[in-house]
Amino acid sequence: MVFDSHEPVCANHISILQSYVGGCWVNSSGDRLHLLADPNTEQNVGHLVPASLDCVGASIAAANEAFADWSVTSRRVRADILKAMIDGIAARQGTFAQTISQEIGSPIDFARNAQVGTALNHLRAIRDALLSNKEDTLLANDPQHRVRYEPIGVAGLITPWNWPLNQLVLKVGAALAAGCTVVLKPSEFATRTAVLFAEVLADIDLPPGVFNLLVGDAQTGEALVSDPGVSVVSFTGSSKAGSTVASIAARHFARTSMELGGKSPNLVFADCDIETALRQGLAHCFRNSGQSCNAASRMLVERPIYEQAIELAGQIANEMRVGRPSEEGPHLGPLVNQKQFQRVQTYLSQGVTSGARLLAGGPGRPPGLETGFYVRPTVFADVGLENRLFREEIFGPVLTMTPFCDEDQAISLANASDYGLAAYIQTSCESRADRVSRRLRAGMIQVNGTSRAQGAPFGGYKASGNGREAGLWGLRAFQEIKSISGSRFFETPS
Repeated sequence: MVFDSHEPVCANHISILQSYVGGCWVNSSGDRLHLLADPNTEQNVGHLVPASLDCVGASIAAANEAFADWSVTSRRVRADILKAMIDGIAARQGTFAQTISQEIGSPIDFARNAQVGTALNHLRAIRDALLSNKEDTLLANDPQHRVRYEPIGVAGLITPWNWPLNQLVLKVGAALAAGCTVVLKPSEFATRTAVLFAEVLADIDLPPGVFNLLVGDAQTGEALVSDPGVSVVSFTGSSKAGSTVASIAARHFARTSMELGGKSPNLVFADCDIETALRQGLAHCFRNSGQSCNAASRMLVERPIYEQAIELAGQIANEMRVGRPSEEGPHLGPLVNQKQFQRVQTYLSQGVTSGARLLAGGPGRPPGLETGFYVRPTVFADVGLENRLFREEIFGPVLTMTPFCDEDQAISLANASDYGLAAYIQTSCESRADRVSRRLRAGMIQVNGTSRAQGAPFGGYKASGNGREAGLWGLRAFQEIKSISGSRFFETPS
């Protein structure tokens, strides 16, 4: 078992001391220590020891050795591995939910139904895409001309803490389905979830070296992506960190896929069902305590309904409950750590002094939650383009509201961002929904609260990154495209 028990801090002190390399758990011998804090109590509950540089190198070597055989396995074999992965996670759904809840502060029902449930759905969509899309595609229906999709090589994967299982399976599932071998470096703030996932894979009949887990921090991740033995890098995190990762990987021409930050607009037109639009909009902004890259954090409202909308938004935000992660029911939990808490508090204080109108929440903790990284659900109105709250990703339960006069201004405000991950439209006019969708510079558009279809591509424009995850699009991110002409195509067994 990777988790050890020590006494220095508390009776249940957690020590994460091992990485999973070449099919074996190996001790971390690094010279750094990362402390683990409970978001609910702020108390130190353990530590992890990042993998040494030798361990990083050994994991990449193991992945390269395993690639020769794994890259030519049949689609059926890879699909069976994904099915075993799905079954293994489902069998441990309660344990995963408890781990995520304790590790990052997700309320237990949200952890079970959204955090784990969404991960399972994504894995199923990846498996379906693998089985329903062949790796050789004929050109002009001519068997002598075809395009072939082949695995790139060893995939270096770096995942965040905010959706610790979901982001992990999107990358690992797609990479394995594509025929790549994997070295995974999860966030140091969500390592327990990744270790539990590694235990699921250790129980599967997966050849040694196909999947490797590195326990570590930013230095571990830098060592991973800078190694020329890594052929493709998939990173999810901040835009600043993503730029650094892409620059390092480019030195040895590794392919990169970046899923980065967002500041997503929600365009609310006067002809929509305003109460439904507002309730859905605030829920989407505050979901996961606002710690989602695609949070609908900028609400743009057509002028005739603006005053009605801001009154309703304040009312809805004040009704939202914040509570302990262990409590059942629909409520918001704490932020992940002290750094994130202080970051959000700084933005809230700046919002108060910026001239924006505070409708709900504000600086400080909610009543009755004086301990823990808890933030009050907050809504600011009259937030202009020049305001930092309008332009910068806060990553907390903070909504800004801004009026617009007409469709052109709405689109201009929506696109006035360095980011372009998602956008949301509320209108009863179908032609407007289509027209505006095509003009918004964002990778994902959702109209009137419609959820994305399972397997739809996830990713964005501009500083929100490049590449796509989920379904077939996620699988293709780990494959090279080869043109073959003049060699007759003979389909191999699946």
